Amino acid sequence: MHVLCGTRQGVYRGRPGEFDDATRVLDSDRVMRIRQFGPRVYAATRSGLYRSLDGGDSWTRLETPQSEVYSVLEAPVGEQLFAGTHPAHLYVSTDGGDSWTERAGLQRLPSRETWHTPRHRNEAHVRSLGAVGADRLVAGIEVGGVHRSEDDGATWTERNDGVHDDIHHVLVRDTDHWVASTGNGLYRTRDAGQTWTRLDEALSNRYFREAFAHEGRLYAAATAGSPPTWGSPSDTDAALYESDDDGDSLRPVEYAGGPGAFVLSWAADDGNVYAGTTSGLVLRRDDDGWFGVGSVPSAVASLAAVAASESR
Repeated sequence: MHVLCGTRQGVYRGRPGEFDDATRVLDSDRVMRIRQFGPRVYAATRSGLYRSLDGGDSWTRLETPQSEVYSVLEAPVGEQLFAGTHPAHLYVSTDGGDSWTERAGLQRLPSRETWHTPRHRNEAHVRSLGAVGADRLVAGIEVGGVHRSEDDGATWTERNDGVHDDIHHVLVRDTDHWVASTGNGLYRTRDAGQTWTRLDEALSNRYFREAFAHEGRLYAAATAGSPPTWGSPSDTDAALYESDDDGDSLRPVEYAGGPGAFVLSWAADDGNVYAGTTSGLVLRRDDDGWFGVGSVPSAVASLAAVAASESR
């Protein structure tokens, strides 16, 4: 097994405990998301969508209608490939990325004209995509809220009542059970977004990038402000939280690099949980806590634990 780290400089590959010798396997613009579906690994980046068929050793760029790809999903796995882009559009391919069709229903949502922010060229992007059952999808828009489709992305309904609209990630825990990480809070729904519960009311830090769940435990991290405030490690002021009660209580835990290293991403394999930080430090959770296992030259925006290629 090795871990792929998506950074501002492309994708790095390292073995647990050997990240100081990590190798850059994809030279690209900023990586937004790395995801694996079956034997296929995808890197959604600001310079396009890339696919690897050998665990990340080599990559092929897939031509997409928009060049800036922020999210990727196979649903059903092996049958349909979705790409969420900047500006905020959703495309689907049924031939492995050779051709694409837009799911234009996303553009017809009542709130569509409000999807923009000065920080992102007065536009928005499809930051998160998840499958929540047969023909059911959930999309998180930065900035534009959470939306659900029950017909394979053809039409959509808004699920924004009670959740902040600056969506960074939607963690799908079950068909109706999701956790949304936003620029102002961590939220949970157990009814497919019809109602939301805010989980961070007792915390001072409110900027969340991504939550993660593994073996019944929920993991999250937060800072006091958005990226423009992270001028130095002392300004980052990050905290890492764990919860064994589905987020009803979030307990802060110590970790290597904190509070100057904000956790942006997560992955798990063989009972191990990994975290990637703004400083490039990669952490691993063991029985005694969170410890550094190496680093890469840039912030780790996304992580994936994948099987090593048999050719290596």
